Amino acid sequence: MDHVTHPPAGAPTSSMQRVLTAAVGIPIIVGGIFLRSDVWFFLFAAFFITWAAFEYVGIARSRAPHAPLSVLLVLVPLSALVMTLSPSPDRVPQLLLGLGTLLSVGIGSLVLLSRTPLEETMESLGILGFGLPYFAVPLASIYSLHHSDPWLVFLLFAIVWFGDTAAFYVGSRFGRHKMAPTISPQKSWEGAVAGFVTGLAAAAVWSALRLGRLEPELLALAAVTAAAAQVGDLVESMLKRSVGAKDSGRSLPGHGGVLDRCDALLFAAPVLQLGAWLLLPGLAR
Repeated sequence: MDHVTHPPAGAPTSSMQRVLTAAVGIPIIVGGIFLRSDVWFFLFAAFFITWAAFEYVGIARSRAPHAPLSVLLVLVPLSALVMTLSPSPDRVPQLLLGLGTLLSVGIGSLVLLSRTPLEETMESLGILGFGLPYFAVPLASIYSLHHSDPWLVFLLFAIVWFGDTAAFYVGSRFGRHKMAPTISPQKSWEGAVAGFVTGLAAAAVWSALRLGRLEPELLALAAVTAAAAQVGDLVESMLKRSVGAKDSGRSLPGHGGVLDRCDALLFAAPVLQLGAWLLLPGLAR
């Protein structure tokens, strides 16, 4: 979401919509995080990630109107499922080879056999080739975090969403220095710093309460995750700006679409999962 530099017209209404949407959505998300069944949690997470993929297809459609972009809505959950069914380290090379084959041979063949017009070929390959890992990898990562410990998913959301909230409100009031004016004119460095610090503070509180101590490796990982979340936010803004879209959808009043709400998570989740494997193997099995 944007770290606004000045409150836009109608800001009170927009802020109220944000609060009301959060009041409804947060209990649903938190309840979903602590679903005891791995199967039900995967379906819960897949619903929202696939919804975000649907919005991605919608904003990309103008660049390749005749391409089979909707196949992502099937490939994303299926690819994530395959990744979650192969957690053993000795199967990682085979898994990577299989996913690479799907990206190159599979998507290339799909574009060819669907008779996509030649003038849309490069756009189609790019949209599908980026879109599949963009959504499938974070879905698999969120599931893997949950499988290890649902509180790790809570940590992920705390870093991202507390950070995003701080970035929005600090940027609204104090933002003066634009962060990426050509990509997202409303983002500010002041908001970005506030979001980063708040995400780090959220991880510190989590570490103290969950582990009973401040874990340096966890704080370092939280810092990288918070930075990745802000990059993910900018990448989604870049995608929208490239096609002239302001929001990915209108399903969440005050927030835009589901993709607008989970853009940071798409980058933060794989970073947290990978970092937990490398730095905190006792937490992430």
